[in-house]
Amino acid sequence: MSRPQASSPPAADRGRNWYRGDCHVHSAVSNGGELTPERLAADARAAGLDFLAATEHNTTATHGVWSRQADDGLLVILGLEVTTLTGHWLALGIPPGETPLDRHYGVRDDVIDRQLDAVHRLGGLCVAAHPHAPYPSGTFMYPFRGFDAVEVWNGPWRSDVPWQADNEAALAEWGRGLAAGIHGGRWLPALGNSDAHLEDQIGTPHSVVPADGLNAGAVLDGIRAGRSWLAESAAVELSFTVSAGGRSAGIGERLEAGGGRAVARAEVRGVPSGTVGFHTERGRVHHEALPGSGAGVVECSLGSDDSAFVRVEVRRPGGAMAALSNPVVLV
Repeated sequence: MSRPQASSPPAADRGRNWYRGDCHVHSAVSNGGELTPERLAADARAAGLDFLAATEHNTTATHGVWSRQADDGLLVILGLEVTTLTGHWLALGIPPGETPLDRHYGVRDDVIDRQLDAVHRLGGLCVAAHPHAPYPSGTFMYPFRGFDAVEVWNGPWRSDVPWQADNEAALAEWGRGLAAGIHGGRWLPALGNSDAHLEDQIGTPHSVVPADGLNAGAVLDGIRAGRSWLAESAAVELSFTVSAGGRSAGIGERLEAGGGRAVARAEVRGVPSGTVGFHTERGRVHHEALPGSGAGVVECSLGSDDSAFVRVEVRRPGGAMAALSNPVVLV
């Protein structure tokens, strides 16, 4: 698949390709929201996004309005955010106007599994939202079991910066669980969303997803498979592969390395003087600075016996995240 172009506006279905999108977006219908669906859709296009997910708080009443914002250049995925007593989660890809899920329960009530099953029966995808959000009910107290992805990067709607301490905590928690999940046969993909409530927030951050076409099923399949990477904005580009023994694998794929040496390779654009870091189950194993132009290629050789995976982080000077990937699994 071709690398996404940072300067390109959203385009019609490009077949098998990378698509940029924000799966956590609120209009004025949600508490704290100030914008209309029309304005948010226009802002999504201006931000270089190909898709967004409408995730109002606990309601699908605006699905009809949101559906009218879709066109050949912007896919709108219907969903909602369920704000329970002990954590929030996203239901993505549910049918138009589907009855909202119950939110009046907490971790002690033994309800969450039934709620997740209900979404899965509808063909939807369940995402644990902002697990370390620093406000009542925002901190995610449920186990991740049964969820399809976790939002490790939530946007700046409660702050003036796009990368905060709660994101750092969510990333660390997710990273700690990767090796055990991979060894156990199921790991949880990471997702990045803006949680936009106000102007100039949508797309910061967003996820870049490989899909067979610009349709909800293909996009959600790419997220579910962990094939995506997370970007601060459309100005940031990342290509990440791992090679061994004449074979190569991309984000979310499995590489049969056969116990030999593997070479991880990241190509980055749009992060002047940033740092590229490669992470395995042993932590960060290599890091290297990017030039002032923000474009560069960084490689790292590692023993495939040393880790079940490798993933990449790209940070700006000072440590704020610019991009991060789901892992390449080594077998």
